[in-house]
Amino acid sequence: MSKTPAVARNLLFHAIAGLVLAGCTAATTKRAPVASTPKKVDAIRNTEDLADWPQLTSPIKQDPAMEARIREIVKGMTIEQKIGQMTQADIRKITPDEVRRFYIGSVLNGGNTQPDNTRGASFAQWRAATRKYHDAALATDMAVKIPLIWGTDAVHGHGIASGATVFPHNMGLGATHDAALVREIGVATAKQVRATGIDWVFAPTLAVVQNTRWGRSYESFSSDPVIVRELGAAYVEGLQGRLGSDASALATAKHFIGDGGTDRGKDRGVNLSSRADLIAVHAQGYFGALEAGAQTVMASYNSTREFGKMHGAGYLLTDVLKKRMGFDGFVVSDWNGIAEVTGCERDNCAAAINAGIDMVMVPEKWEKFIKKTARQVRLGEIPLDRIDDAVTRILRVKMRAGLFERKPDAVVGDARNLQARDLARRAVRESLVLLKNDGAVLPLRRGAKILIVGKSANSLRNQSGGWTLNWQGMKNHNADFLTGDTILAGIRDAAGDANVVFDKTAAEANVDAFDAVVAVIGELPYAEMKGDILFPDTLAESRLFPEDLQVLHKVAGHGKPVITVLVSGRPLYANDLINLSNAFVAAWLPGTEGKGVADVLFRDAHGAIAHDFRGTLAFQWPQSPCQASFTKEDGEPLFALGYGVKYTNPRHLGLLDTPPASNGCAK
Repeated sequence: MSKTPAVARNLLFHAIAGLVLAGCTAATTKRAPVASTPKKVDAIRNTEDLADWPQLTSPIKQDPAMEARIREIVKGMTIEQKIGQMTQADIRKITPDEVRRFYIGSVLNGGNTQPDNTRGASFAQWRAATRKYHDAALATDMAVKIPLIWGTDAVHGHGIASGATVFPHNMGLGATHDAALVREIGVATAKQVRATGIDWVFAPTLAVVQNTRWGRSYESFSSDPVIVRELGAAYVEGLQGRLGSDASALATAKHFIGDGGTDRGKDRGVNLSSRADLIAVHAQGYFGALEAGAQTVMASYNSTREFGKMHGAGYLLTDVLKKRMGFDGFVVSDWNGIAEVTGCERDNCAAAINAGIDMVMVPEKWEKFIKKTARQVRLGEIPLDRIDDAVTRILRVKMRAGLFERKPDAVVGDARNLQARDLARRAVRESLVLLKNDGAVLPLRRGAKILIVGKSANSLRNQSGGWTLNWQGMKNHNADFLTGDTILAGIRDAAGDANVVFDKTAAEANVDAFDAVVAVIGELPYAEMKGDILFPDTLAESRLFPEDLQVLHKVAGHGKPVITVLVSGRPLYANDLINLSNAFVAAWLPGTEGKGVADVLFRDAHGAIAHDFRGTLAFQWPQSPCQASFTKEDGEPLFALGYGVKYTNPRHLGLLDTPPASNGCAK
């Protein structure tokens, strides 16, 4: 993405929103006001207003010969074989032989699943496991053998695979505003997963986060739909490349739709947006991803005010996504997501399939799902032509991806493909946002005596965040990472090891003996609902992590510059921390390449600026402890979209207001 100024981007967004609002007025005024609680889908599924949504054009066109081939295969399949293709199970809960016997179409490794149930599974174990499952799918008694597709949550690189480079999470990539960089990361991620025998990535997340209480905020590129649309499309282009080639992995546009806009940022909550805002804000990333050729879409856990739970929202999944927008790939449910629909359970949901779910992620109860769904088809609760459509879509994507032509043991590259350290380090450099640099204390000179404090300075776990080696990321230690550098290691390298002292809690070091202090503080890892900051709690960093305020109090006030690096998965209220710091850097969740931070903090060997700050905010920054969203009622942010100080464009911040500490937010 070009470095479009925030003002221009906002003007563009408001122009889009205005057009959408104008287009929706005629249709929406014909109906009674919508309720603020979800309704049953069947009561409102109506296509009179599909014109509110755009018609999209994918660069990947249907091939008549391929479509004829698919029809012949589907015609020769039994009901159980068809439902098997619609089933996705976790490899912890299904064996290769069960894949063969039940004609399973897909497996995944969940966030805590690795081959052989081994934490830290080796590259060889990944290859052996994917080969066994792929072999099994081609050993069925079907006349036409249908290959398996394996999915994984490689949301910032192939994070679950030991030894893989982990890139900054999307929130950091959004701050780069660099579509070419994001495209390169997509290419690198495809190489990583393909080397382990995996073809399908559950990314990119296209949420447009409107409330940063949400525990998945860091999976979003921005609160600005224009940024999400452009970077989401770039990631799809990079990941998929030329479909069917050795360098291609399938992308997943997720989570359709509105996950970033739930009330008070509650995971799996209700998005109260109007239809116009769904289109103008929350759908923008999907428009970009589908026009870039994304072949799969994952349904979201959330509800919308008008259409209820997304896994049962036929108007949106079928009428809008498939019919109006022309999406001819397949829709996959999220982990046990069908159970979110009223009247459904983890092992069966006719309503979700009828609404447009094509592949059902039933990680554990997959065998019961096949039996119960087959019975529902035979009872007429699910039309056979809906099953045939789902299987057709799945086979279409598998053929486009070249799976039918690929040998089951075909893997691309070797363990070296897991590495993309230079690219990730560059991404870290570009993602950093300088919020304050009073007195031009940065950049630091090489050879200066530096005291390093803070819990995140020497923690690959904290700087990588969730979805790294396991789901939540909290179980990790530095020794679990086969590659990478902490931020501390980067500073040691830049300043010289003899010039750096690390005192995590600032309990022992004499601050006066140093030229400067670098404090690396912030959030601990989390993922999904575990990271929600539930109302009425505040977003004050020092309330959530009082040890960070304590360590800054110990090192501030000695007449030595204090440079604070905040490692976090969202903007947090930090006025008190900023006031104790001469310079303050938002580093987001930079991943394994901590040296990228030091690259920007230090001058080069000749005393010149080595790398200026390039990142600017893709999310607004709160000015008060309870400011998690930025509507007119919420007031102005402390730092607006596009804010970021540079060495070449300094500005003075001064002291910020610090309201009295509060234990909670008023209603």
